[in-house]
Amino acid sequence: MIAIASDHAGVTLKSRLIEVLEKTGRQVRDLGPASEESVDYPDFAHRLADEVVRGTAEVGILICGTGIGMSMAANRHPGVRAALCHDAFTAEMARRHNNANVLCLGARVLGTGVAEQVVQVFLDHRFEGGRHERRVGKIEIEREDS
Repeated sequence: MIAIASDHAGVTLKSRLIEVLEKTGRQVRDLGPASEESVDYPDFAHRLADEVVRGTAEVGILICGTGIGMSMAANRHPGVRAALCHDAFTAEMARRHNNANVLCLGARVLGTGVAEQVVQVFLDHRFEGGRHERRVGKIEIEREDS
């Protein structure tokens, strides 16, 4: 299951990506919004991150104008490794080396064709483990109570 969400700037790209993903037989859950009416991107990033952390979605895709805000909000959740990707190479490395489980895209940064390619590459690759396992394990930090 792939969870997908956006803010108002990403609604059009989100709709296109859902269409493409469903045509390839992938299960997609649209977490909103349904229109281009202004919304607050953190609300949708948190909703999607919760789905990934709970395991109801294997991976997530978040879209806003630049992808920056979505990635910042999603990465506040322990267990989420959200990667802002601008091309096929960064999408591949995010999965293979960083074990990213959320892909963030900028609707105002990427053309539709590039976005489709980035999503496909992200979904087609898996974490390599090995030397990367230790590094990924160091991403989460434990805080001492003050």
